[in-house]
Parts: sequence; structure tokens; C-alpha cells
Amino acid sequence: MRITLVLPAALALLGAAGPALASSCSEQIATIERRLDSAGAEQVTGKEPPGGPTSSHSEKALDHAPKGKPTDPSTTASAGGVAEARDLIKKARAQDKAGDMKGCEDTMTEAKKKAGALP
Repeated sequence: MRITLVLPAALALLGAAGPALASSCSEQIATIERRLDSAGAEQVTGKEPPGGPTSSHSEKALDHAPKGKPTDPSTTASAGGVAEARDLIKKARAQDKAGDMKGCEDTMTEAKKKAGALP
């Protein structure tokens, strides 16, 4: 009898928590914002991000940009590209808030392209 009462209550709580979970697009926004506020982005733009540069805290992160030229020159990061990516993130955030997941994901794909391969 006790299981019969606990299970519906647990499902009700789970359902109530559902909308509060982050969307995949809001997770992408947070990830790209960290990249755009990184020390690598500071190297590209020449400007320290508001609040100072962040760290990925990843063991795989590089201390500095790799030497040499990228195999795909279109992935080269630029100050203009970083600025455009920041503008696109604002648009994606509005789309995410409005529930336009497809639009948000498309905008984030474009933001990633504009940001380029940051050191």
C-alpha cells in the first residue's frame, strides 16, 4: 500500500521539475559563452572578458595556441568573429526563452562557426 502512494507522489514531483531542467540549447549557450570568455578568446580579441578570463579546467586544454596554420583556414578565430558570436548568442538566448529550440540550435551552430577554433 505504501508503494502505491509513494510512486504517484514521486512522479508528480518529477513532472513538476521537468520544465526547470535546462534545454540542450541553453547548455550550448553556456558552453560557448565559457569559450568566448576564455584566455584563448582574450588572445584573439586583445580584450579581457568582463569578470576576467575563465578556464575550462580541462586536462586536455592547451596552454597556448598550436603553432602552424589550421588545415581549414575558415576555422581561424578572429576578433570580429568572436564579436559576431556574442551577438548570435544573444539571439539564441531569446529563441531559447521563446521555446524555439530549432531556431536556437541553428543560431548556435552559426555562433560556433563565427567563434572559430579559439586557442
